[in-house]
Amino acid sequence: MKKETLRHHAHIVNDALYYIYRHIDSPITLEVLAERNRTSVYHFHRIFKEVTGRNFYDTLQSIRLQKAANLLIVNKKEKVSMIAQQCGYSTHSAFIRAFRQRYALTPTQWREGGYLAFSRENIRYSDNVPRIASNFTGLKPAIVKMPAIRVAYIRHRGYNRSIADVWQRLYAYAVEHGLEQARQIGLHHDNPSIVPLEECAYVAAIEIPDDFEVSGSVSSFVIPSSLCARFTMQGRYGEVPNLIRYIYHTWLPESGFEAKTLPPYVVYRRNHFLEADERFDLDFYLPVSVI
Repeated sequence: MKKETLRHHAHIVNDALYYIYRHIDSPITLEVLAERNRTSVYHFHRIFKEVTGRNFYDTLQSIRLQKAANLLIVNKKEKVSMIAQQCGYSTHSAFIRAFRQRYALTPTQWREGGYLAFSRENIRYSDNVPRIASNFTGLKPAIVKMPAIRVAYIRHRGYNRSIADVWQRLYAYAVEHGLEQARQIGLHHDNPSIVPLEECAYVAAIEIPDDFEVSGSVSSFVIPSSLCARFTMQGRYGEVPNLIRYIYHTWLPESGFEAKTLPPYVVYRRNHFLEADERFDLDFYLPVSVI
């Protein structure tokens, strides 16, 4: 397959995933996404499976259920039926059936503590993410209004050391285009304590000017403006999943805030995926609203 074709296919899939994450509360069909990319439904589905290795509707349902599982934990005062709607389920019964099939629990059982046992099982780190006993006692966020940020990005599936390869590619792209001083940003679409690490969706991104035109396999999107809880932290590789777990499972339920469906992101001052000693210095931004 020609390089230009590979790049075009990557762009189509990136656009589709961006649309899914931004419109997770809406009906999403192959027809809509195919039309956005000016291709047939058959051609779009073939490209999606070719690039991701996954069936489109399986991917869509997985994203919906992962988002719902997280919202059930952090938004305990929200009705289950409302969370189902926020994640794109048109009927309460369809949501319960799909949720039970994936997690072997009803949404209510999950919310009432079932997620803790699931999390303990899931948090068994692979060799790529070592066990680290992190202490977040006293860690509190600042509540800030974050402006929109336009970024160039590369997607990655799995939270492990292979993310470093993506960052090397993106950094090389930044150098080639005079953007080596651009802010480095990582988006975490999934909570790694309830989503298997090999399935976690991660996005490596750099901030770009409004008039910058992306090229090649690198795409662009805008991180929306939002009220955020900002956590500042320094540490080493393996601690970020622990930080995310602490924020979602400990801080957020007692905070008086609830998480939005927008993904959280980190802004690196020191990016552990690009450092030989694997140490980081970052701000973690969780989009929130007041309960």
